[in-house]
Amino acid sequence: MNTELLNSLEQNLEGDLFVDKLSTTLYATDASVYRKIPLAVALPETTEDIKTLIRFASENNIGLIPRTAGTSLAGQCVGDGIVVDVSKHFTKIISVDKDKRQVTVQPGVIRDELNLFLEPYGLFFGPNTSTSNRCMIGGMVGNNSSGTTSIQYGITREKTVSLKAILADGSEANFGNLTTEEFHEKRQLDTLEGKIYNSIFDELSIKETQQEIITQFPKPSIHRRNTGYAVDELLHNSVFGNEGSFNMCKLLSGSEGTLAFTTEITLSLDPIPPKYAAMVVTHYTSLEDCLADVVPVMEHQLHLCEMMDKVILDCTKNNRAQLANRFFVEGDPAALLMLELKAETKADLNYLIDSLLKTIKKSGLSYANAILFGDDIKKAVELRKAGLGLLGNMVGDKKAVACIEDTAVAIEDLKEFIGEFSTIMKGHNQSAVYYAHAGAGELHLRPILNLKKGEDVKLFRAITTDVANLTKKYNGSFSGEHGDGIVRAEFIPLMIGEKNYQLLRRIKSYFDPKGIFNPGKIVDSYPMDESFRYKVDRKEPEIETLLDFSESEGILKAAEKCNGSGDCRKTEKASGAMCPSYHVTRNEKDTTRGRANTLREMLTNTDQANKFNQKELKEVFDLCLSCKACSSECPSNVDVATLKAEFSYQYQEANGYSFRNKLFAYNTKYNALGSKIPKVTNFMFNSSLFGGIIKNISGVAPERSLPNVYKFNFDKYLGQIDTSVKKSLGSVVLYIDEFTKYLDVNLGIDAIQVLTKLGYNVELFYAESGRTFISKGFLKEAKELALKNVVRLKEYTDKGLVIVGLEPSAILTFRDEYKKLVSDKDLVNTVAKNSFIIEEFLASEIEKGKISKNQFTKEAKTVKIHSHCHQKSLSNQKVTFDVLNIIENYKVSIISSGCCGMAGSFGYEKEHYSTSMAVGNLKLFPAVNNSDKDVIISANGTSCRHQIYDGTKRKALHPITIIKEALV
Repeated sequence: MNTELLNSLEQNLEGDLFVDKLSTTLYATDASVYRKIPLAVALPETTEDIKTLIRFASENNIGLIPRTAGTSLAGQCVGDGIVVDVSKHFTKIISVDKDKRQVTVQPGVIRDELNLFLEPYGLFFGPNTSTSNRCMIGGMVGNNSSGTTSIQYGITREKTVSLKAILADGSEANFGNLTTEEFHEKRQLDTLEGKIYNSIFDELSIKETQQEIITQFPKPSIHRRNTGYAVDELLHNSVFGNEGSFNMCKLLSGSEGTLAFTTEITLSLDPIPPKYAAMVVTHYTSLEDCLADVVPVMEHQLHLCEMMDKVILDCTKNNRAQLANRFFVEGDPAALLMLELKAETKADLNYLIDSLLKTIKKSGLSYANAILFGDDIKKAVELRKAGLGLLGNMVGDKKAVACIEDTAVAIEDLKEFIGEFSTIMKGHNQSAVYYAHAGAGELHLRPILNLKKGEDVKLFRAITTDVANLTKKYNGSFSGEHGDGIVRAEFIPLMIGEKNYQLLRRIKSYFDPKGIFNPGKIVDSYPMDESFRYKVDRKEPEIETLLDFSESEGILKAAEKCNGSGDCRKTEKASGAMCPSYHVTRNEKDTTRGRANTLREMLTNTDQANKFNQKELKEVFDLCLSCKACSSECPSNVDVATLKAEFSYQYQEANGYSFRNKLFAYNTKYNALGSKIPKVTNFMFNSSLFGGIIKNISGVAPERSLPNVYKFNFDKYLGQIDTSVKKSLGSVVLYIDEFTKYLDVNLGIDAIQVLTKLGYNVELFYAESGRTFISKGFLKEAKELALKNVVRLKEYTDKGLVIVGLEPSAILTFRDEYKKLVSDKDLVNTVAKNSFIIEEFLASEIEKGKISKNQFTKEAKTVKIHSHCHQKSLSNQKVTFDVLNIIENYKVSIISSGCCGMAGSFGYEKEHYSTSMAVGNLKLFPAVNNSDKDVIISANGTSCRHQIYDGTKRKALHPITIIKEALV
């Protein structure tokens, strides 16, 4: 493509057009196995931008690939034309009609955020995918998404009232319900829209065509049916001799953006579900028993009927965020059914539970039937939702591959279908993952393949072909809700017959004569066994790293763990902290997925000796705050903070270490020097003149305050405390880290007071953790420190002592990064399992009964907790809550705050200051500012407390200080 043409296009857009290597890399993949480098990436701001793109594509025979969250599993969002991402600017909720129970939105509105908006109206949008906290309505319409609630609330096609779309000639059209008279009026239009209606009428008026559709399309009882275009749905109206209005949206829903470009969507809504809910989770020793129970339990008014097998359940054991959500799993089931009931009263709910349990007990197939209520249901649903992403946790190149994962059959055929499916898999020497919307007859079945190997690519096609034939045998749908995309489009002629397939091709030509809308999908498809993420039978790149990535079989496979599920695209309105920079910028490059994909691409496709020495990598890692939220919240545990540390090291080895990075990395050394003359140092830091000069020289944002340094003799202080009258509860090692020693001296004092007053013998351990070295990529220095520290710490662990720390980012290096820095795994693991943030230790002692509420004040106070990101990722916030909650009349709550935005040196750096403060302003600062002045703000991170002060002028206290002040 002529560069001048693309430059000219860019000048004519109000939005952005990107043709650089990084942008095209970021949009080369979705959540499927495919990779196609696009010509360009467009982020339109207006409808006129989209019209301009359509004209350009038509004039130059270029495809337009519409995209929202990019979580498609079949390759719908990849192509070699221009990817048009509407997720950033087309995000408005336009109007709500409470009486009609309708809402009109732009395609970039997130499903869960729409329902948050609708909650005050008592309404909600029913279809509920596993990606609902980041998937967007445009994508749901394009795929005709269903999700867990479809058995009660239907599918997206059934909820789509009208669509405003731009056609292939750039004209606008409004598609909605039409009477027969209105339909024929549309046929009279001398426009592309009129020609479309004429052509549809001419095609579907033929009785033989209608009969061919009825005969060949999936069984009508299968409501998850998304194979090809839904021409069968267009027959059910008065225009073609039946009842009801005609609506072209039936066809456009599930068309994957191949017919028109949607700009507005009107949806029908349902009243918010009944207030009272329960979930019965039935456990089975075999998959067959599980499937046999589906038909009888579906006789009840279930709101959800989902199945998970042992493979996925086992994946949750290795995910920190999901481990806690396994609480209801009894034993080691081969499969579970999750059955949700809802009712308007408790009495009605109890009746429904009893009735369901009678049916379950009558079959006698399950060995345990857990009953969940309230938040426990949410936890179980979250476990199930994480399933697809958790499959990416499989170490190595063999993965559970999406190709046959969207089959849907009538529920009465389900058991037999699975039986024959299992036979097919055994014939291919394969085991499979069973993950299902069982109540809808849809099975997310996945073979485990290595698509880097030619023999498994052949299996990929062979298995898909065999299962397509099996699905046709049961007159099922090969694409239930995930779409045809690239992976299943080839099989549409088999599934609906050649005559119907040719009908689809003609319909495509009526809407899109030049084939510019998402080419290669549904009709005239790309081959399903080409254009993979990885070159088949390639020689694997050999990449040496300083950090130990052996747990993932190397850094490349650590990046390849990202399967594109896009959990990192959830916004600050969802729970969790991942990914704070994306929350601010809404740019794909600032997601965990974007960073992992870019690293994979750059490490794989370069001949450079130092594969990390690439500007694209520097750009994607630039706004990573190393909060580590991804290491626990990403279902695949993609740990970008660690990837960034290795990149920073490798990049600086090639390009040198800057003065500012040295300043931050060796911050402890300079704090030690400054602490020798603290009054002079602090005067300089606090002086607008001298402080301004220091900030300017060191590249620190002028708006940022500098922390004071202190000098204190902790050994002397500890020695002066009389503990002779106290009954000893044992000994504990208090870690005086580099932050406590020089910046937060008062915390060390408070900790010593608390521990000794409670009855513990305290020993002090002084050491620099290496946190500043790790965060700035000085890994050689970090490694040296880590080796030295674990050897010294062994002296304590050999005596059975635990090490407790005050600063989470310091003490938790012992449990996290040290494992990748120290080669003696037995030694480092021993230190890791005996190292705790002080709240973990105190919470454990409270649980053992060693600390009681009688040791604390009866005064009433309110405390709101903001926890350090590393605590959220590597530990949990509950320990802080439990410790503070022991104070009888303290009202304690956890702020849903995400990341504070400081992230060590990140928030100081002048080019990052605005992003840092923007992150804080998303949730944390408003929560603090909206709290009464007498509310105590608790924050255990030194950076967090600094950020809270700079952002709100409120002084936050470490939990240990709050505990100290409450002790009597």
